Amino acid sequence: MYYYRYDNAEINCCYKYLMFSYNIIFWVSFTHLSPVAFSAGSQGVLMDLTQVTRVHGFDPVWLVLAVGGITFVLGFAGCVGALRENICLLKFFSGVIGLIFFLELTAAVLVVVFQSQVRAWINEFFLANIKGYRDDIDLQNLIDSVQRMNACCGAQTPQDWNQNVYFSCDENNRSREKCGVPFSCCIQDPADLVMNTQCGYDVRRNQHIYTKGCIAALEDWLPRNLYTVAIVFVVISLLQMVGIYLARNLIADIDKVKFSY
Repeated sequence: MYYYRYDNAEINCCYKYLMFSYNIIFWVSFTHLSPVAFSAGSQGVLMDLTQVTRVHGFDPVWLVLAVGGITFVLGFAGCVGALRENICLLKFFSGVIGLIFFLELTAAVLVVVFQSQVRAWINEFFLANIKGYRDDIDLQNLIDSVQRMNACCGAQTPQDWNQNVYFSCDENNRSREKCGVPFSCCIQDPADLVMNTQCGYDVRRNQHIYTKGCIAALEDWLPRNLYTVAIVFVVISLLQMVGIYLARNLIADIDKVKFSY
């Protein structure tokens, strides 16, 4: 059996140590994600996501830890594969990064193709959490943050808050918040130094509140920040492609060295 002998067959040290340095990012990410996840879990910071997503019995901390675990494994495979010139680890690294890139691209395409379905799902998602607004303090804080940051109220209109038993205009509703909205819907006077948390009482009758729904506010936000979103997506994609490029070139160099002997 004859093998082709490559001239100057040697592993490019530039690719090797760039690959090593590139994967340090994964390990740094893991060391930052893990303490944050444990801290958030111990303080209950992420527990509101269980209420928001309605995935009962699921602790979001495990999701953060899973992401951290994946980054650790990828970092380990990339670093050890580069230093030890292990083709199996390098192929595993490039394959997983390629799969993640494909899934991201697929998700982006599906969102664009099924815009109406995504919009309907977000609307249903928001309405479901409007109904449970008073059931969880973390859920309240999350919805209030969304409404204040986006200057919006409700999913489509402020009338969506009629679906909450406390804010409903139903004649049998004895709540003081009847026909009202959360304080985060109120248009705050710049001169006010303290937010009036009772400003939402009965306001749906006089409309001193934001009238735009949060779905419409999100749709308005995206075109205004399209370049930012595109830049973030391109940067992430380029980083993933650089990792695949370095791994594949290092694999090719290792193969050349093996076949040269």
